[in-house]
Amino acid sequence: MKSEPSPHPPAAPDGQPRMSQEPDSETLLSCMELLFFAYRDFIGDPDAILESYGFGRAHHRVLHFVSRNPGLRVADLLDILRITKQSLARVLKQLVDEGYIEQEAGRTDRRERHLFVTDKGIALTNQLAELQMARIRVALTSAGPKADETLRRFLFAMIGEEQRPNVARIINRVRTPQTGAQEDETREAC
Repeated sequence: MKSEPSPHPPAAPDGQPRMSQEPDSETLLSCMELLFFAYRDFIGDPDAILESYGFGRAHHRVLHFVSRNPGLRVADLLDILRITKQSLARVLKQLVDEGYIEQEAGRTDRRERHLFVTDKGIALTNQLAELQMARIRVALTSAGPKADETLRRFLFAMIGEEQRPNVARIINRVRTPQTGAQEDETREAC
């Protein structure tokens, strides 16, 4: 006697549903193209604003991660962005010289540089984030219920497996309003 196929894909070892079959090449190529177009439009809105400041995407990324992680060490920023010291130095110098970022020497190791976004930097960072959050908000609403969960799982799975713990730690960090200190949330990254 043949059993009826389950309407739900079998669960993966992590408890998440698994696709019942591998996507074909055409589906994968279409997904790649959608990622290209989505990224183009996602960064297009901020690019126009950044250009008026004489900034580029690297400036945006620096402002974003320093804003979300006050006191971030330059060494950690290099690890997050995966760019050369020379590239970061050029971008940081411009952001510092124009008053968007401040640097402080480390308290225990004076050679370390810790980065902070100034009020001017916060205003620009928030303006850029609002544009991108609005685009994501519209897309998630259009995609329907639970789209945010599916999107987060998909994007997290796109990250190299060896980098997932670091990324989860970075994106799950929250600031407590009373102290400004950072704590790891107990929820999972995705």
